[in-house]
Order: sequence, then structure tokens, then C-alpha cells
Amino acid sequence: MSFLTNVTLDRQPLLVEHIDLFNLAVETARGRSAFDMVAWVVLPDHFHCVIESTTDSPSEITRRLKLSFSTRLRNRLDTRSGRAWQYRFWDHVIRSQDDLNRHIDYIHYNPVKHGLVVSPIKWPHSSFGKYVPEGLYQADWGIRERIALEGSFGE
Repeated sequence: MSFLTNVTLDRQPLLVEHIDLFNLAVETARGRSAFDMVAWVVLPDHFHCVIESTTDSPSEITRRLKLSFSTRLRNRLDTRSGRAWQYRFWDHVIRSQDDLNRHIDYIHYNPVKHGLVVSPIKWPHSSFGKYVPEGLYQADWGIRERIALEGSFGE
């Protein structure tokens, strides 16, 4: 399992504005690389996810996802050139259940950290809403007190 962070070129706020293209890019990448998105969040200029794949590397999955999004975005904007993404991305191999939990918490708290919402449940572009009905989080998690998460997350 791997934690990934990808950032748009010059932190352009493209992703939420074109969330439909991002979602299509994820589905396209899934069609070519067998992987599960364990947890994810999409913000205006970057996204984080935890993926699990037994067939393809995080680099290959990231390449496919970024290429698919960029191609669709160029088509939408009617341009033939231009980059949407920074060349590099951050990845981290999940090493334990505690490590996984910490990264999933970071993902779900990220919109609050960036001041986009006051509660993770209010951010629609995240897996948090799927975790609540499963009893893995309370709907008010992250509201009552600021969540302090330590570690490197690639931002």
C-alpha cells in the first residue's frame, strides 16, 4: 500500500473546478492498472490518496492518472499543449496499521487544514463520507478540536 501526493503545476487550482475530469481520469487509470483507492481527497491544487495494487507500481498508476487528466483538460480548454502537473510526486510505502491510520487521518483532515471547510464531512471530494457510515469515523470528527498530525505528507 502507498500514500501518494500529486500537485498541479504552479499550484494552479484546476482539480476541483474540473473534478469530473479528475474522476474520469481515476476510472481510466483503474481500467489500465488494477488498484484500489483506500482513501483519497482532492483539493483545488493537489490530491492525496492511499492506493493498493498488486500489479502496477505507484509511479505507473500516477503516470496514467496524470496523463488522462491532462489530456482531458487540454481537450476541454481547446489547447494542444501545456502541463497540468508538477513532474514529481510524493510517495510513501505504508508500513503498519498505525502508519495507515495516520495517513488516512491526514487525507481526511486536509481540507480543514487548508481552510476550505470547518469539518471533513463538509468536503465533498474525499472518501471521508464513505468512512462515516462504516463506523470508522464519527461525523463530527475534526470539528471539536484541531487534529495534529505529524510526519511528512509531500505538500
